[in-house]
Amino acid sequence: MTVTFCRMRPVDQINQLVAATRRREGTTVLEIDRPTESEVVQACEGGVLPVARTGEGTEAAAWVVGPDDAVALAARGVAGWRITVVADGSRERTLDALARSQAAYVRTRRSRVAETFELACLPGLDVVVSVLVDDVAQALDAVAAGARDLVLRDWDADRIGELRDALDVPVVERTAFPPGIPIDDARRELAPDVFAAWLRQVDASGRARPRYEWAPGKDLAPPAPPRRLSAQFPDAVWVDGRPPEGLAAAGALRPILERALEGSPPTLDETEALFGAVGDQVDAVAGVADLLRQQAVGDRVTFVVNRNINYTNMCYFRCGFCAFSKGPRSLDLRGEPYLMAIDEIVARAREAWDRGATEVTLQGGIHPDFTGDFYVEVVEAIKADLPDMHIHGFTPLEVWQGAETLGVSVREFLTRLRDAGLGTLPGTAAEILDDDVRRFLCPDKIRTSQWAEVMLTAHDLGLRSTATIMFGHIDDPRAWANHLQVIRRIQQTTGGFTEMIPLPFVHMGSPIYLRGRARPGPTWDEVVLIHAVSRIALHGLIANVQASWVKLGLDGAARLLRAGCNDMGGTLMGEIITRSAGASHGQEVTPRDFERVISAAGREPMLRDTLYRPAAGRSALRR
Repeated sequence: MTVTFCRMRPVDQINQLVAATRRREGTTVLEIDRPTESEVVQACEGGVLPVARTGEGTEAAAWVVGPDDAVALAARGVAGWRITVVADGSRERTLDALARSQAAYVRTRRSRVAETFELACLPGLDVVVSVLVDDVAQALDAVAAGARDLVLRDWDADRIGELRDALDVPVVERTAFPPGIPIDDARRELAPDVFAAWLRQVDASGRARPRYEWAPGKDLAPPAPPRRLSAQFPDAVWVDGRPPEGLAAAGALRPILERALEGSPPTLDETEALFGAVGDQVDAVAGVADLLRQQAVGDRVTFVVNRNINYTNMCYFRCGFCAFSKGPRSLDLRGEPYLMAIDEIVARAREAWDRGATEVTLQGGIHPDFTGDFYVEVVEAIKADLPDMHIHGFTPLEVWQGAETLGVSVREFLTRLRDAGLGTLPGTAAEILDDDVRRFLCPDKIRTSQWAEVMLTAHDLGLRSTATIMFGHIDDPRAWANHLQVIRRIQQTTGGFTEMIPLPFVHMGSPIYLRGRARPGPTWDEVVLIHAVSRIALHGLIANVQASWVKLGLDGAARLLRAGCNDMGGTLMGEIITRSAGASHGQEVTPRDFERVISAAGREPMLRDTLYRPAAGRSALRR
């Protein structure tokens, strides 16, 4: 059983200042009798969702109305998940409204919770009993009588913490809508202002986000308390406490985690369920991932000395999340376009080698003038000057585009790249390997099957690669589970992936976020879960899970060493793609930086090469 709660304030009028003030206090919903069009817009701009208390002639995010208005809203085509029916005392009228509107909630008085719960249990209904409560005692009585949704007015974080601990069941905050609303439904149903406000309020499961300022890319410490990984609640009891030992708080997830410890990977549905962990469950999932990490690779934490060379920012693809690519100068898109000459790329590789790098990573936009010959010529030029430098380059999108421009097969083109000296492929351009998400996120990019075709072919030719997932935008737990299932299937066939690298979405400069069409990155708990569940789902197949310091900062990445991670990535020497999206973290770290944070976490640092072999020979030409 899970209990939801909604932080609501009734108001007589709305302006942006009122909405923003209430939002800072923690409110997600303002209830008003009949909001005007202007009040709806200003509520959304202030970060809250306006809910109307009358149905006729009003537009709002949602409605809390009597039976007659609920039926009228349903006749207008309003989705049931936007409707709460207020039980008016007549069982028959309330039931008729619930049946016809398919409302998500039925709100009742505290004295009538039990009889309303009996009504809600009738076959054909899927409705939750909701009730206003003023204190913890009232909440406990309401839940005991059948309420599963609590409406809270003027509750601060500490009172909510008391409620959480008193209920002793998972407690989840919602917005004006129930958790779990598919983003496609919300995109279709909601006005653009309302849709954008909802996206800013929710996590990938449609639950209300925690209120901290932290997000991937921001120069802020991770919000998790020192003795926990979950940052779901801000109250003193949570922050100062520690999670239960072992699997004591895993709840319904316990059998999945126990089987994982016994060597049985989660199914697709079970993987999705793990991504739904809340509160102490997050720490339980992370704890299992950490045990599996220890079994797989021990206590060593690896890193590589490398350099990213982003050779052009011009790209004719229009990925909604990308703040790096620039169009032609004539279009005046997001800054100055550039394209490095091949000799400049080689010079940067030479500089990296002189500073101790064993790898250069080659990634850039898809320039409209590129053919596959460009990629081959870059590899040949670097290898001619630096025969021992490992070249980690060209995403499956670049491979697909390169083959297409030359009129050859993917296999022929990859063979040519391999013979020129390409060492491994990065797994980027994967984003989310779920085509229902990709058609909105990166509609003109290759699809899941094409990404898989490139990877399967590369692995068959002896070219290993990384696997990545970019999460926290318009995706959801099902999409994450589908993504991991694709990686599992490929790895079971080829064994060609060296590592799994989760990449949190950095939202600040991303076009899709700025247009109000994506969430503001993942929550911290989602970051923990992506890394931990990746370890669990891929255990026995992929030994290495990397934490991205570029997205999370060194301290954030170090916290994930308790959630199944064993690798910190590379020194990079000038990474700019993430900074283009608004990230504040440095463009480069040193081996000594890695050694410091790894040792402080109680682990053993080890310099590696791209294929996870010890690289002590050039270990520290530059520290």
